[in-house]
Amino acid sequence: MLYTIGDLHLSLTANKPMDVFGGAWEGYAAKVEKGLSALTEDDTLVLCGDTSWGMTLAEALADFTFLERYPCKKLLLKGNHDYFWDTASKMKRFFAENSLRTLDILHNNAFPYGDAAICGTRGWFFEEERGGEHDVKMINREVGRLRASLDAGRKLTGDELLVFLHYPPLYKGYRCDQLVDVLNEYGVKRCYFGHLHGYARSRAIEGSYGGIHYRLISADHLDFTPVPVELP
Repeated sequence: MLYTIGDLHLSLTANKPMDVFGGAWEGYAAKVEKGLSALTEDDTLVLCGDTSWGMTLAEALADFTFLERYPCKKLLLKGNHDYFWDTASKMKRFFAENSLRTLDILHNNAFPYGDAAICGTRGWFFEEERGGEHDVKMINREVGRLRASLDAGRKLTGDELLVFLHYPPLYKGYRCDQLVDVLNEYGVKRCYFGHLHGYARSRAIEGSYGGIHYRLISADHLDFTPVPVELP
């Protein structure tokens, strides 16, 4: 089966655990462990960003090794706190050199899953806005990455394109027009996103809007348990 979850915020060596936020985050590492334990080698898990607090690939290795303990295939998406993120070639080489055989990245590409294609990018959110040319440059970059992923997905399947983002494309009082327009242009029917925690979760827009079904999958929103992705 295909599953997804976002924002695990693992911190086995970065010394930045989320327990300090209390509530759902207390003892969250054990909750993540329990949530992942049900997945098998026949499953695929899309991790929608903010996977590790490691500042470098080396510092994130303990978190990657933790994930490697679970046999499902894992596709990592870049989040705003994934400071370890590097070029695709360097990340793939690092995974290979450290025997991280179940990890891969979803970045300017797509993966087949049955009659569907797994697509995605980080996305854009109003928190990133600085004004002026910087915003234009960054949103255009994310739109380009989403298009590249969807184009790759189209080559893999004639059926459904599943989209995974880190940032929500819709939020009460906010709409990332450029990204939503691309989702509509490519006929996307399902979009999963993370990033939102605490009170912000109540402002997430979920359900069917404009013909697209949106779902928030940040870890604390799911009690740290990956959810199945609906397939056609």
